[in-house]
Amino acid sequence: MGNERIFTGRNVLLPGSSTPVPALIKVDKSTGRIVEVQRGAVDKSHYPNVQDEDWIDAGDSYLLPGQVDAHVHLNEPGRTEWEGFYTGTRAAASGGVTTVVDMPLNSIPPTTTVENLELKRAAAKNQCWVDIAFWGGVIPGNQSHLKPLVDAGVRGFKCFLIESGVEEFPCVNENDLRSAMAELQGTSTVLCFHAELESHEHATATSGDPTRYQTFLDSRPEELEINAISLINKLHAQHPNLRLHIVHLSASSALPLLRAAKASGLPLTVETCYHYLTLASDYLPDGHPETKCCPPIRDEKNRNLLWDALKEGTIDFVVSDHSPCVAELKKLDTGDIMSAWGGISTLGLGLSLLWTEAKKRGVSVGEIVRWTSVATAKHAGLEGKGEIKVGNDADLVIFDPSATFKVTKDSLHFKNKVTPYENLTLTGRVQRTYLRGEVVYDLNTGFGLEPLGKLL
Repeated sequence: MGNERIFTGRNVLLPGSSTPVPALIKVDKSTGRIVEVQRGAVDKSHYPNVQDEDWIDAGDSYLLPGQVDAHVHLNEPGRTEWEGFYTGTRAAASGGVTTVVDMPLNSIPPTTTVENLELKRAAAKNQCWVDIAFWGGVIPGNQSHLKPLVDAGVRGFKCFLIESGVEEFPCVNENDLRSAMAELQGTSTVLCFHAELESHEHATATSGDPTRYQTFLDSRPEELEINAISLINKLHAQHPNLRLHIVHLSASSALPLLRAAKASGLPLTVETCYHYLTLASDYLPDGHPETKCCPPIRDEKNRNLLWDALKEGTIDFVVSDHSPCVAELKKLDTGDIMSAWGGISTLGLGLSLLWTEAKKRGVSVGEIVRWTSVATAKHAGLEGKGEIKVGNDADLVIFDPSATFKVTKDSLHFKNKVTPYENLTLTGRVQRTYLRGEVVYDLNTGFGLEPLGKLL
């Protein structure tokens, strides 16, 4: 009996439920997997042989499955001054994320060959506080490396239709895409697109004041996302069995194209990000490059339309797109948004950000879990993750839905503490995070003794 650990509470989010219910979860400590789930309140007296330290009662707090963040840039090896596996996964754990899927850039080298993947895995070994999986990359000329990367375990691939911002990960053109899609046809993998595409009629160069947010917004209009998704839909019709995915959708004007593609039966999924759902350009101050990301945060009307699309299912799930850099590259001293690095740091805040906004919109915690755990695990092909059910890893989060806190630099655990969320007051806070039944983060006592994350 000493091999059991029990988690219980009055508000446990079980599969298929929109609201939490009383339940008990029995975990095999030797495997870290859930072996039994009982609905209903259960008193400890029914388990006299379970040690006190193995009886974990969440009380009135929510007991949720760990989040799966399927879009994270940890930048190691090569740019560890920007982030790294150790700091990035600690930040993830502090926000209830128990699995991250690392993007193929901005590490050096990028994850575009099996050799480069192995370098990344070697760098990650014994550093990760949560589990980690990896995306591969599609760049011009690496088509012959794609199937070997699938065989080596990448969860899918990412490509850019516009310059990525780092020279070692160039964007692809239509011919590159045709070659890559032909190579991947017949596999179960997924090809993910940074969906911005410049037309000959539009150039991103602009002569406006580089410290004004509107100048940046004008340089990345919604048209770029429409152009990209139009091309993606055209190519998808020629490869209708290949799973395709739009990362970080920002432009609500592209939603009709996405609805049409889905209605036609094409296997297409779409994500958006916390920043597009919680921030709006109407309220972003000039001279603050910490708000810059690509594609941009757009206006309040756009934000509301993204929420509508998420609730109706046109947008499938929500990710962080945690994309940090050193503070100097954010140009905080000059306020030059146009020349600053485009990326927002979010790891550790996502669940609280979404819950704060969801409460205003009548969105249930069950919907949030579906968008941040269930659907993201499915997207990345991570069996055993994202739900509280028998056979899954006991990746669990105790979340106090009524706690409030102010975002300060001291509350952030990622390396470079630059974020547009600083000084915001959020509702809902992670109290503890468990990975395979073992505590990896406690709000009161900090992190566990050592990193327990696995490379998936």
